[in-house]
Amino acid sequence: MAESRHDFVEGYACREVVELATEYLEGAMTPQQMTRFELHLNLCDGCFTFVEQVRATAGMARSLSEDEIPEETRAKLLEAFRGWRSE
Repeated sequence: MAESRHDFVEGYACREVVELATEYLEGAMTPQQMTRFELHLNLCDGCFTFVEQVRATAGMARSLSEDEIPEETRAKLLEAFRGWRSE
């Protein structure tokens, strides 16, 4: 499926923003990549909201200790993350 013009805003396609969100939030981008990424966020409300949701989710997850996560939930999360790249 071809991306629509709306999906490509100033240097990054929305799909790329989704793929690069963790790298951005961890500060692992070059200054040029970060500038392009932030320009996209400033022009694309959907991607801005997505990145803010990822930021909030990561913050909440960091506040939990491993002991606070029920074993069944932990197993399901591990299974989901292990299978994420295979789809």
